[in-house]
Amino acid sequence: MEAPPSEDFAAFVREGGARLRRAFIAAYGPEVGAEATSDALAYGWEHWDRVSGMKNPAGYLYRVGQSKARRYRRRPARLPEAEDRASPWVEPGLPDAMGELSERQRQAIVLCHGFGWTLVEAADLLGVGPSTVQRHIDRGMQKLRSRLGVDDG
Repeated sequence: MEAPPSEDFAAFVREGGARLRRAFIAAYGPEVGAEATSDALAYGWEHWDRVSGMKNPAGYLYRVGQSKARRYRRRPARLPEAEDRASPWVEPGLPDAMGELSERQRQAIVLCHGFGWTLVEAADLLGVGPSTVQRHIDRGMQKLRSRLGVDDG
């Protein structure tokens, strides 16, 4: 197999690598997310001649990382505990409440509300429509509000 052009792949990693990492961490937590990112990027490097010609290489590698993550997933994803001195303040029950959301709800909320992605950016990476991302956000936020006893009022 021929080695991929390192400059093209390096540019892809600079532009899309952080987005992939954030999406995987949102889905699977820090440890499994980091492993899934590494596996997806390694696959991308090995198959760059084919992957680089795709319409959405980041979306394709996201699917690769999802498949690879199955071997690492032993327990549900959980956000790290908030430190007492954390700034900004984080609701102490948030990590447990986030862990009760579906994978897609957690991803949509973390990507859009946590990382400030647009619905279109999240939808593009996740391979769904923006309205689907919004639906996951709406349902996930409703579950979080209910679990944490927050009134929309």
